[in-house]
Amino acid sequence: MKDLDFPLFKTKSEVYKKFDLTDVNSRQEYFEYKAGPEIKKLREYLKDNTFIAYLMGKKSSGKGTYAKMLAEIVDKDKIAHFSIGDMIRSFDEVINNVEKRKEIEEFLKKNYRGRISLQDVMKSWDNRSTKSLLPTELILALAKKEISKLGRKAIFIDGFPRDIDQVSYSLFFRDLIDYRNDPDVFILIDVPTTVIDERVKTRVICPLCNTSRSVKLLPTKKVGYDKDSDKFYLICDNSACPGARMITKEGDEQGVSPIKERLKKDEMLIKEAYNLQGIPKVLLRNSVPVGKAKEFINDYEITPEYSYKLNTDGTIETQEKPWEILDDEGVACNSLMPPPVVVSLIKQLVNVLGI
Repeated sequence: MKDLDFPLFKTKSEVYKKFDLTDVNSRQEYFEYKAGPEIKKLREYLKDNTFIAYLMGKKSSGKGTYAKMLAEIVDKDKIAHFSIGDMIRSFDEVINNVEKRKEIEEFLKKNYRGRISLQDVMKSWDNRSTKSLLPTELILALAKKEISKLGRKAIFIDGFPRDIDQVSYSLFFRDLIDYRNDPDVFILIDVPTTVIDERVKTRVICPLCNTSRSVKLLPTKKVGYDKDSDKFYLICDNSACPGARMITKEGDEQGVSPIKERLKKDEMLIKEAYNLQGIPKVLLRNSVPVGKAKEFINDYEITPEYSYKLNTDGTIETQEKPWEILDDEGVACNSLMPPPVVVSLIKQLVNVLGI
């Protein structure tokens, strides 16, 4: 990310041992091998302590993936991923229910504090588009309500702050939601826009079960070939699905073009948070310059790129190579699989929490 220093984090092991990072069991072994002592420290810490972490990255940068994988590896009963966006979408449905709406309004009468009247807030909520942001004070009140249901856990807040005024609020978020005196930390994620663009463009979904995959980056075991379009396609292999030809979601072929302004704003917010004083930061990067890859990471930690070849006998051969892409500064980089990024997250968390 321009103007910010996200240092390279070394996950390469001195003794080479290969793991299949797409397999749950092999991934568990990988984490124990790469960060076993730190995982143990985090587990011990979470027996009596918690913390709040603010996940900040561009849209589709992997915030939820990293938080959920951390919980999977460390302790899913002690770590919660809390998405502000998911929370608001759930309330968008609730306010259309007469009884549940009354319950929310009663809660807000006691907990909402802001410059806009509660009556006007509810009107704007009814009429808002999905692109418009709700007042920060309302988001804080709703977050307080929902977070209180989670119990004593470390919480990864995803989607706050979302605007400039909320960056300052985040410094006092834990106090505003009355979340004890837990330490808090910003987790800032640097993912090249080109990576996000390719992820979106190559994403496909199953029309029957909505399973998501990528023709280029995350194929299914079954691949087909369309003679009319001269293109390969994926067939859903979800065990709970009868299997269907996966399709591109409408608009995905445009990549990041429709969300360019959102991405610029996300980057601006990351820079604001990076420069804030008084709160520790964990700096995660999703890519490593090709020239540095052999020094810092193992080969299987690089995101693989898949292509397909139609053989003369009609069978389809899947070919694999390390995914190489230009970052936002035009430097050739290898994009990383989620596990090495999470190894970096685990080790930096142990450091900033002082455990």
